[in-house]
Amino acid sequence: MIGLLEGAAARVKKPTERVFSLRLAVVGTEPRAWRRLLVRESMWLSRLHDSIQIAFDWFDYQTHAFNLDDLRFGNPLKRDEMNIEDDRDVTLADLDPETRERFNYGYHFGDGWQVEIKIEKSFPPEKGKRYPLCVAGERAGPPEDCGGLEAYHDMLACLKEPDTDLGREWREWVGPDYQAEICDLEKINKALRRLGK
Repeated sequence: MIGLLEGAAARVKKPTERVFSLRLAVVGTEPRAWRRLLVRESMWLSRLHDSIQIAFDWFDYQTHAFNLDDLRFGNPLKRDEMNIEDDRDVTLADLDPETRERFNYGYHFGDGWQVEIKIEKSFPPEKGKRYPLCVAGERAGPPEDCGGLEAYHDMLACLKEPDTDLGREWREWVGPDYQAEICDLEKINKALRRLGK
């Protein structure tokens, strides 16, 4: 008699979960603020949202949506002009990332932040590594509620002139620790470890 776990069925293995390398770039920033994030395909889009918030040091005060062709996932919303499905019900794998090159993430609809998410590659998870993991990036994210892209670029110009009235005002507003040219991977990954899968 053959047991249930013997024979051909015993040789069928569950496919190994994949990890995706995502390049996140804040659209319109000059110089470009970007991150490279490694995430499991089983990650909920709501967790990817949390990871993006951490990666750019935003505080999740505002509405967000992932935009994929004519689909939107984020804070659920149903209006005549807009329908956003709940991102807590969708994983990265549900988006069929093997056939998709990129998609967008919008945050703070008033300020209009857009993050282009480029799917770079996939690979098996590395033993001993925890995901999500930020492995590269440049520049600090635009500060939360700074007023959008134009105000952000004005802020950067003013911070270069710290002895002017506007330079002092912006420095006071962003705080003494804000350094636009620095991407602090250690700080990002420490926060991502608290986030979990």
